Amino acid sequence: MLSASVVGGAGYVGGELVRLLLAHPEVELRQVSSRSQAGRYVHSVHPNLRGRTRLQFSRPEEITPCDALFLALSHGESAPQIERWTRLADRVIDLAADFRLKSPEAYRRWYGTEHPAPEWLARFVYGLPELHREELRGARWASGVGCNAAAVILSLLPLARARAIARIVVEVKVGSSEGGAKHGLASHHPERSGAVRSFAPTGHRHQGEILQELGDIELHFSVTAVELVRGILCTAHVFTHEPLEERDLWRIYRERYGAEPFIRIVKDRTGVYRYPEPKILAGSNFFDVGFERDPDTGRLVVIGALDNLMKGAAGSAVQAMNLMLGFAETAGLEFPGLHPI
Repeated sequence: MLSASVVGGAGYVGGELVRLLLAHPEVELRQVSSRSQAGRYVHSVHPNLRGRTRLQFSRPEEITPCDALFLALSHGESAPQIERWTRLADRVIDLAADFRLKSPEAYRRWYGTEHPAPEWLARFVYGLPELHREELRGARWASGVGCNAAAVILSLLPLARARAIARIVVEVKVGSSEGGAKHGLASHHPERSGAVRSFAPTGHRHQGEILQELGDIELHFSVTAVELVRGILCTAHVFTHEPLEERDLWRIYRERYGAEPFIRIVKDRTGVYRYPEPKILAGSNFFDVGFERDPDTGRLVVIGALDNLMKGAAGSAVQAMNLMLGFAETAGLEFPGLHPI
């Protein structure tokens, strides 16, 4: 059994990491840290873990060496201490945005400040296995993925690699857990409940990741908050260079995703869940993708869904760890989502 620890384990993503690592067949979860919760039992913050662990939160400075270290910190907290974190563990997976972008210029463009450790940016592998599986095998350092970025990238990757995209207009609808466990006015229940709130019509930071991973494409990207706790629904309006028939789309997506363990093409003729739907993915590491072609205009609508805390964060991070440490890629992640009722 290899050892793993989580820094920043009191948040929503940290809680999912703890849940996954406790059930992982190859890993012993050794420590979970939280500055604000130090000394408390982990299950007092994550009550779904009652009876699963007697671990108590330690302080971040009390983390000891381990085989795999997950950093579930707020943006900007990992990079200033990256030398320390990488000395503590053979493998480090940072789930914040600190090391997702590969160039200091891109980081400055999308985050509006200089990166505190620019020499480390190129060393991290972008931790989406569907794009960087071979690079992750044996890698020492991996970034997490932006949940919105993961939804868009996985929705459009087959078309981008087929060089079929002329331009894209993407609308992403997101749940409240994307905002994290720290509350504010926007997450206050009377303000959040019943809302359909366009909070990033343009300029969302995850757009930098999308462009980095899909290439230089004409992308128009907006994000809207809806009354949902877990989940993201990506609706991408794609205008292609050449007309694509239904059979072309099936071929393009099956060739790219036919062997992927966590991607499903969802396009049924009938039923409530005939297209991808975040509700049925809660708690799972699956990504569902579907498409519909408008025969009158040639516009292609691609629909993708995932759980932002899982495939959009903790699930992909554990999947990346599996590749980094030589485990079966699906280890600890092979359960389906919840029944929709």
